Amino acid sequence: MNENLSDEIYKEQLCDGSFILKRKVEKTCSKQFFYDKFPIIKWLPKYKIISDGTMDFVAGLTVGLTAIPQGIAYGVVARLGPEYGLYAAFMGCFVYIFFGTSKDITVGPTAIMALMVAKYVESSPDFAVLLCFLTGIIVFLCGIFNLGFLVQFISVPVTTGFTTAAAITIGSGQINSLFGLASPSNEFIASWENFFLNITKVSLYDSLLGVGTLIALLILRKFKDLKGRLRGVYKYISLSRNALAVFVGILVAYLLTTDDFKPFRLTGSIKPGLPVPKIPPFTTTINGTTLTFPEVLRELSSSVVIIPLIAILESIAIAKAFAKGKIIDASQEMIALGLCNFASSFFHSMPITGSFTRTAVNNASGVRTPLGGAVTGTLILLALALLTQTFYYIPKASLAAIIIAAMIHMVDVEVISEIWRAKKIDCIPFVVTMISCLFFSLDYGMIIGIGVNMFLILFKSARPVLKISKDKILDEECLVIVISENLLYASGEYVKSQIVKAVIQNKCKYVILNGEGVNFIDSTAAMNLVSAREDLKELNCGLIFWNWKIETAGVLYRFKKEIEPSIRCGKTAASVIDGIYNEKTEQITV
Repeated sequence: MNENLSDEIYKEQLCDGSFILKRKVEKTCSKQFFYDKFPIIKWLPKYKIISDGTMDFVAGLTVGLTAIPQGIAYGVVARLGPEYGLYAAFMGCFVYIFFGTSKDITVGPTAIMALMVAKYVESSPDFAVLLCFLTGIIVFLCGIFNLGFLVQFISVPVTTGFTTAAAITIGSGQINSLFGLASPSNEFIASWENFFLNITKVSLYDSLLGVGTLIALLILRKFKDLKGRLRGVYKYISLSRNALAVFVGILVAYLLTTDDFKPFRLTGSIKPGLPVPKIPPFTTTINGTTLTFPEVLRELSSSVVIIPLIAILESIAIAKAFAKGKIIDASQEMIALGLCNFASSFFHSMPITGSFTRTAVNNASGVRTPLGGAVTGTLILLALALLTQTFYYIPKASLAAIIIAAMIHMVDVEVISEIWRAKKIDCIPFVVTMISCLFFSLDYGMIIGIGVNMFLILFKSARPVLKISKDKILDEECLVIVISENLLYASGEYVKSQIVKAVIQNKCKYVILNGEGVNFIDSTAAMNLVSAREDLKELNCGLIFWNWKIETAGVLYRFKKEIEPSIRCGKTAASVIDGIYNEKTEQITV
């Protein structure tokens, strides 16, 4: 507030719409606003080409060796084709440089995003691209309007159940490819059913390569923990294990494959280069029938909301995990993620978000700034331009092993055990979410899990703990009831019934309701307490609201002003009863 302005002028300006608009425009056009919305303006002028550039180059190269095989693998999981995953990885790397706030995060395709779009791709690949576009718009708007708080309504047990089910489903979807079998679906039950029905058709060569690669990947993961003079070498071998798996797979397949002998099921042809940018498809044709945009949205159903929500949840969680004491601007991260998806949708990409695996590799490689993403993106672009013929020889068993190895570590046993130790009832939303995601679908499973979690919260709030004690105060039998929880609509009737029941069981003159621990009360709960006061009158018992906060007592008073004499403050219950006696004596005297 300007000290030279009087209170009247200041209030007048606050009511003046043009003044408020002017202040907002000034804030929007300020230098700080552009610094916040374009973080690259902050760090690029301070960039040290030698020190920062060297570390970013090494980190970007290392992440690229992980991003290329993962992009190919997740394109396969999404049933789109390997090149789609590489398109997504390329665009995510470059767009995030300009708008992202975290040096570590690598945006691109992830296993969960791939699985969630897979069932729609069976109808048309256009669905995946449109989902990417819609995800970009929704996430961007959430960032603009600071709606990141919405992810706070998804609890840890629900997200853990979701990621566990996703990991099991994705891993199960690759079990057929691991043993050289074709599968019509990547879903949990369908995959295992197909595997056991066709177990006699298992390919020996695919099985040996797939299982061998899986074991090698799990062993190489442990290399980073090895000590000694070659510790740095062991670390980078561990970080590059996916690239090594693909390289060995390609080499083995190339050497053994001939015109007459094809021992492995191969990835096949990949389109070279980036596609020509074009507007995302708002209509699509399925079996000769053209679907309009509203019809496409009906087909996509809840995924239009769930996929952006999961994208935000994954990206923000990763940003916080690698923040190391720094404050993360969640809204700006959502703006960056939204723009990454929006731009990617023009290049045939599926929805993308922050990748924990690649972010961990980026961090472990010592990345200094988001510019490391440029090296990763360039490496992916070179792979698309020069190595697509080589990628033809990637065995599907090798990709399956890479995916399964990654999914094994997505099942966070430590978090599950922590939930069990901390509060066993929280295992209910975890189990319900996991089972629902496994046997229905990920999006509906998430909705069911959130619903169950909300029900448990409401049920808990509907049964607040009341501490009831009987005491004789100034020769009067009194019940002192202490409420130490907030009172919501779900608990109003319960609290009322408990008060009336206590009075019936214990004849008394007064009920002293201690509300010192109540920080919030809604109108429904207030109505029930006022109603309880009337019911107690019929039992010749008075209800006293003792030491309620101004905010909560105000709700009761505004609901029914006649209860004002019942609202009391005092250090002890005896002083309250004594005050009532004195008032009655004064009234009789008058």
